Amino acid sequence: MATKQYVTFSIDGYLLGLDVLRVQEINRFLDITPAPGAPAYVRGLVNLRGQTLTVFDLGIRLGLAARRPLTEESHNVVLKQQLVGLLVDSIGNIVQCDEAGIEQCPANACRIQADFVDGVVRLEEQLLIILRPEKILEYAGN
Repeated sequence: MATKQYVTFSIDGYLLGLDVLRVQEINRFLDITPAPGAPAYVRGLVNLRGQTLTVFDLGIRLGLAARRPLTEESHNVVLKQQLVGLLVDSIGNIVQCDEAGIEQCPANACRIQADFVDGVVRLEEQLLIILRPEKILEYAGN
């Protein structure tokens, strides 16, 4: 049975995860420069070791929460092979699970649009919602 590992983080009380193989690095929020005229979910741009990175406010992109202030717990999850970072409320742990343990998201289990969700994993105390980064990165037109 194949196992997968997920980087976990929280937004607005939800435990979310991305395949660890899709994540380049995680860092504290950086000095974000606003991007006037960008969609609401684009928090701005950062300079990451000489490369300009677009930072998405993942809470806004998923439709969970309005723009909120950055805190000491805020982090930027940088995706591999993309010049994109995802701003999250806080970072969790690495969770490992069998692929067979990944289920479809139950209807009305969360407020996240179904296209963004790859599946869910039932953990001891809560539900881990696994995200589809390719859908998050698609232009939303808003």
